[in-house]
Amino acid sequence: MANEPFLHVQGDSFLEMMPGRWIGHPEGITFKTEKGAGSPIVSLEMGPALDQVWRGMRRAIAAMATAGNNLIVDDMMMSVADQRDYQDVLGGFDVKFIGLFAPLEVLEQRERDRKDRMIGLARWQYDKVHKGIAYDLKIETSDHDPKTCAEIIRKEFGL
Repeated sequence: MANEPFLHVQGDSFLEMMPGRWIGHPEGITFKTEKGAGSPIVSLEMGPALDQVWRGMRRAIAAMATAGNNLIVDDMMMSVADQRDYQDVLGGFDVKFIGLFAPLEVLEQRERDRKDRMIGLARWQYDKVHKGIAYDLKIETSDHDPKTCAEIIRKEFGL
């Protein structure tokens, strides 16, 4: 357990704030299912409305930090530009980027187990999510349960 309290900010919560009409719309987010090598692949296209939501989320995070909150942000950065935007808006704060990794088979099993994910999205994201992102810490999550991963982070950064 960390010495100070942290708020958990989930990127999915901001996605859920979008009006339903933007889901499946090119201005918001669209999903396309293709047949992979025996497994489906679900790709996503993000339009300008979703980009605006993500930019707004990062600024909301900066506002929360400015108010003195410690934050754990659960976000999937799809590009180096996403990380740069975080660095720009959080420039005055001690920010640590932590990459969570697992083999594709593990991610696909987690996707099936959760029941709230589109089957095939992990396969599409697998070689895109971490590309070009600079991390302060990388954790192989298939070796550890979530509590152990949190303890690794706490120890690494003296929290």
